[in-house]
Amino acid sequence: MKPGVLLFNLGGPERLSDVKPFLYRLFSDPEIVRVKWTPLRKALAYTIATVRHKTSKGYYRQIGGGSPLRRLTEEQARALAAKLKSRGRDVQTFVGMCTWHPFLDEAVEDIQRSDVDHLVILPLFPQYSVTTTGSGFAVLRRLLDRGLASKKLHIQWIRSWPDQPTYVESFANAISRELRNFADPSKVHILFSAHSIPERYVREGDPYLEQTKKTVELVMDRIERRNPYQLSFQSKIGPVKWLEPFTSDVITALGKQGVRDVLVVPISFVSEHIETLYELDILFQKIAREARIQNFRRVPALNSDPTFIQALAEIVESAL
Repeated sequence: MKPGVLLFNLGGPERLSDVKPFLYRLFSDPEIVRVKWTPLRKALAYTIATVRHKTSKGYYRQIGGGSPLRRLTEEQARALAAKLKSRGRDVQTFVGMCTWHPFLDEAVEDIQRSDVDHLVILPLFPQYSVTTTGSGFAVLRRLLDRGLASKKLHIQWIRSWPDQPTYVESFANAISRELRNFADPSKVHILFSAHSIPERYVREGDPYLEQTKKTVELVMDRIERRNPYQLSFQSKIGPVKWLEPFTSDVITALGKQGVRDVLVVPISFVSEHIETLYELDILFQKIAREARIQNFRRVPALNSDPTFIQALAEIVESAL
């Protein structure tokens, strides 16, 4: 058996010139813009990308001119391969992105050219949503059926892993490290911030909200529940009702309550990207200052943290 692992994430524009085509691909996704007639959905995607790209470019300019997501995901893939090799498993890793290079079809072409005969598909979204894992799975099924029809390949799909113990440990360790930077760690309000999704999706059965809550509770168990905490949501797009409360509103409310120490945890993100580097570090930092929160800090995304890579290795080993 020659095993392989396909890691996939959303993707992000690497240069300012990439922003508009990236937005077009993002909003062309039928799970993001739920319009069944493809020509209309693509027309809407083009309009949204045209309207939003100048503003979005401004955000990317403030974090260095592009998203680091591809680089960080490729680093995670190399670290995972090295960790599995150290545990006696020779596993080839592949990287694919839903909305930017390397696209999922590029990853499938790489798999087709390889000698892999056992593939684990591992989404870098611990909590399942149709907008992330579900959308990526749908694309991958079409690509694999078409591109690998002649290749004998055993495929295992990892749907979600919100309660994987070592993943939970990696966040608990990161929180504990950051708490030591406060004068009185026990008084710090821990604010878990997750990417929001339309509320309607949850009513229709999307497990994202419950899985995110599960991760939060397990992390708090791990740090022995010494601190006040809550879950909030960020990155709302469009006019429909999204999961609340919004992280920005919670930060303002905490300031009004007299809370002076806040630690934000990007609980649904495993890599730094626009939502951590701009939204949390720049936009929400400004909101915290205006709310008179004196100490506003953030837990770094997990990236290639050794404990997190260990968690990924355990997930793959369990699948194999």
